[in-house]
Amino acid sequence: MITNTEMPVQELLVLLSLFESAGILIWLDGGWGVDALLGEQTRPHEDVDIILPVSNVPTLITLVDRHGFTVREGSPPNSFVLANGRGLEVDVHAVQFDVAGNGIYRIENGQDWTYPSEGFAGSGSVNGQIVRCLTPPVQVLCHAHGYEPAEKDFRDMERLRDRFGIPLPGNLSR
Repeated sequence: MITNTEMPVQELLVLLSLFESAGILIWLDGGWGVDALLGEQTRPHEDVDIILPVSNVPTLITLVDRHGFTVREGSPPNSFVLANGRGLEVDVHAVQFDVAGNGIYRIENGQDWTYPSEGFAGSGSVNGQIVRCLTPPVQVLCHAHGYEPAEKDFRDMERLRDRFGIPLPGNLSR
């Protein structure tokens, strides 16, 4: 039975602690990644997007299975969504790091997307807790490719532009 339709900050912090305790290195991406960079929650989030090394996926799946999460869509180890019976969702983007430190992500359609190595140097905070997240320029890069931005994406990118002085590409500008 689904009882939630968002990823509340308290639930996110529980998950981050769980991953940390298991030695799973993750970076926040998407809406929670933007809010971590900003140091505050600016809107509700339907899920949390995480990036992690593909080698940690078996540990992640075993760990979250004990907490009621199963694969809802996609196919491990690269691109999949974990969900539990309470409506919490984790959108997993697993990467293989190349020799330069770039994260190569195999998208569901079989193509590869490259997260530039410098993107993994980001950090922010969620409810005062320091977390790893993609850097502001790489957040913008990710949002500029692969899908049609929604209103929330425009607002998120405008916040990054305003806070960090990052120019936005045409498809993210209104």
